[in-house]
Amino acid sequence: MQHGSDINSVCTYCGTGCDITAQVEHNKIIKIYAQNDGYVSQGKLCIKGAQGFGFVDSSERIRNARVKKSFIEKNIDELPRELKARAKTLKSFDENYFEAPYEFTTSLAAWKLMDIKEKYGRHAFCGMGGARTSCESSYIFQKFVRNAMNSPHVDNCARVCHSASLKGMRTTIGEGAATNPFDDIFKTENIIVMGSNTTEAHPIVSNRMIKAVRDKTATLTVIDVRQTQLAKFGEAMVIPYEANLLVLNMMAYVILSENLYDMDFIESRCMGFEEYKESILNDPFANPEYTKNIKGYEYLAEQIPQVARLYATKKSMFFWGLGITEHLDGSYAVMAITHLAMLTGNVGKTGTGLMPLRGQNNVQGACDTGCLPYFGPDYSQPEEVGLMTPHLIDEMIAGKVKAMYVMGEDIAHIHPNQNKVHKGLENLELIISNELFMNEVTKMADIIFGVKSAYEKTGVYVNAMRRLHLSQPLVDTDLPDDWEVLRDIENKINGEFEFKDSEDVWNEAKEAVGSRFSGATYHKLAKNRNRGMLWPIKKEDTPILHVEDFRTTDGKGTFAYHQYQLREQVKKLVNKEEFAKNEFYLTTGRTIVQYNNAAQTQRSEALNSKYDKDVVLASIEDKDRIGSDHIIMRTQYGETAVLPVKFVKTIKQGTLFTTFHHAASKVNYIFGDEADELIMTAKFKSVRVEIEPIFIEKEEK
Repeated sequence: MQHGSDINSVCTYCGTGCDITAQVEHNKIIKIYAQNDGYVSQGKLCIKGAQGFGFVDSSERIRNARVKKSFIEKNIDELPRELKARAKTLKSFDENYFEAPYEFTTSLAAWKLMDIKEKYGRHAFCGMGGARTSCESSYIFQKFVRNAMNSPHVDNCARVCHSASLKGMRTTIGEGAATNPFDDIFKTENIIVMGSNTTEAHPIVSNRMIKAVRDKTATLTVIDVRQTQLAKFGEAMVIPYEANLLVLNMMAYVILSENLYDMDFIESRCMGFEEYKESILNDPFANPEYTKNIKGYEYLAEQIPQVARLYATKKSMFFWGLGITEHLDGSYAVMAITHLAMLTGNVGKTGTGLMPLRGQNNVQGACDTGCLPYFGPDYSQPEEVGLMTPHLIDEMIAGKVKAMYVMGEDIAHIHPNQNKVHKGLENLELIISNELFMNEVTKMADIIFGVKSAYEKTGVYVNAMRRLHLSQPLVDTDLPDDWEVLRDIENKINGEFEFKDSEDVWNEAKEAVGSRFSGATYHKLAKNRNRGMLWPIKKEDTPILHVEDFRTTDGKGTFAYHQYQLREQVKKLVNKEEFAKNEFYLTTGRTIVQYNNAAQTQRSEALNSKYDKDVVLASIEDKDRIGSDHIIMRTQYGETAVLPVKFVKTIKQGTLFTTFHHAASKVNYIFGDEADELIMTAKFKSVRVEIEPIFIEKEEK
C-alpha cells in the first residue's frame, strides 16, 4: 500500500452501502470520509462510517489460525499419522487454543469434515453466514456446502431479518428486492416508513427523507410502536404491538371502500383483485372503526384513513424494516404492503416503490448468490432444499447435525432462544469459524481462521437498493479472504476450486447469478465505482424494477390476502383484560453508534464510549410502576442480565424498548421459537416480559 494515499471503497456497516474514501498512511487508516459527489453518501457518513474503523488494527483481531486444545485431545487417536505428529508440536496460544500453521489447519478441517460426513452422512453438516462478507465469498460458501460437502443446509442471517420481505415480495410481485434507488425520495410526493428506526439504523437514507420534508417536496408518515426520532419530521402513527397486518389491511380497506384504487393499473398488471377486494371489505378486522375497541389507540380510527388517502392519491414510496418482518405474520405484512402499491400503481415508476431497508452490508448479495436453503444462486431451485436455521438447531440437539461452518455470523448472540441455541452448539463435534474477533460463537469453535475484514479485500457488495459496489482494500494484510480459506479446505477434499483471485471467483459467480449480475464485470464495476450499478445488469444497469411487467412468470402481480389474527397486546386491550404490574411488551432495535453484535463497533473507542451497555427505554408514565432504574426481564425461555432503565416520553405506557448489541446483556435469551409461519424469521419485535426491579446501591463519591 502506497504511503499517504486516499482510497475509495464501500462502508462495512449497514445495507445503505455508502461510498467512502480513506486517508491511509503507512498502511494505517487515519480518516474515513465521503466525497461530496458520493452517489449513496451524498457527501455525508454516519458516525459508524466515519469513526468506526478502529477495529481494523485492533489488538484483539484474530491474526492466525487456532485449534481448540480439547478438540485435539478428543481426536488425537483418530488423526492421520502426519496430522497426529504435527498436532503434537502445536504451540499454545492461550488457555483454550493452540496457534496452528494455516496449511496444517486447513488439512485438519478437511480431515474432520470428511470424517463426520463418512460417519454420519452428508446431512450432518451445515453452513451459516455470508451476509457480512463479499459476494465472492458468499458464493463460494454456498458452493462449498452444496458441492464439497454435498449438504443442502446453508443459511444466512436473512433468517432473522428480511427473509420475510423476500417471501412476501416474491409471492406478489416476483422479486424480493427494493424497487427504486434511494434518490427517488427526492422525486416522490409522499413517504411512509413502517417498522424502521431509520435515523439510527440507516442514517444516510433518513437524511434524504428529512431533506425532502424540509424542502416540502414530500410528506412523511412514520408508523411504529413508539415515537422514533424520524417521526419528529413528519406525522407519527403509533400502533399497538403485533398490529402491522391489522393496520395495513385497514389502509387497503379505505382505498377500496373509497374507490381510490387505480383500476387501469390493476386490470393491466395484476390478478386476483376481485377476490382480494371482497375479502378485505368483508373482513371485520379491516375496517378502521375496529380500532375504537383498542384501549389507548382509538385515535387510529381517524389517522389510518388519512394516511391511506395520502398514499393512494400521491406518488408514494413505502419503506420498512425489521419492525415489519420480525413477527409471526411478517411475510403476510410484506404482502399487504405490496398490495397497497399494486392497488394504487405506486410501483414501477420514478418516485414510487417498495423499499425494504436491509440491515447487513451484503445480506442482499448473500441471498442473490444462493446462501439460502431453498434458493441457489440467482434464486434458482436447488437440487435439494435444506433446513432453515431454527430447524438446524433442533437437529443439532437431536444429534443429527454434527458439524457447522460459520462465516461472519454470531449465531450464539444474534439469534433467538439462546439457551436452546447454546444447547445445540454444545452438542456439535465440530465448529469451524471464519472471523475477525472472538465473538460468542467463535469462543465455541474448534477451528478458527482469522480472515480479512471488508477494509482489507477486493470484492463486490450489494446494498439495500440492489447496488453492486466493487470494494478495494484500504490497507494490506497477509490474512486470507473467506473464499481463500474455503478454497484451500475444498482442495484437500475434492480439488475442484481452482480460483486464483477474487476476480476469478466473481467471473464464475456473476454467470451463476446470470439474470442479475451477468453484465457486471470487474472492469465495468471499477469504472462505475462511485455510482455503483443496480441489478439486473446486462449492458446497462436497471435503476427501477417492474416498469412494464412484474418479475413473475407471466409478468402479473398477484393479490394474496391474509386476515389478521387477534392476539397478544391487541387482544388483551380489546377484551379489556388487566395487565399485571410487572407485565410489559418489549421490542428491540439498534442504536446509531453500535452495529448488530458490536464485534467491530465495540473495538472502535469513538463509538463504544458512547454506548457501552444496552439500555431499556420505558415510558415516563411507568416510572412508579417499575420502581427502579435497573431491571431484569424474564420470559419462559430465559432472562436478561441486569439492565439500566431510562424513562422517556416517546415510549407508550406498558411497553419497553431495548437494544441487543452487547452479548453480556443476554437480551436474546428471552425470545423463544415463535417465528413467521412461512419463513421462520424470529418474533424479535414483540415479546411479553415480566420485569423484576433491581436496586443497586450507588457508590459514594
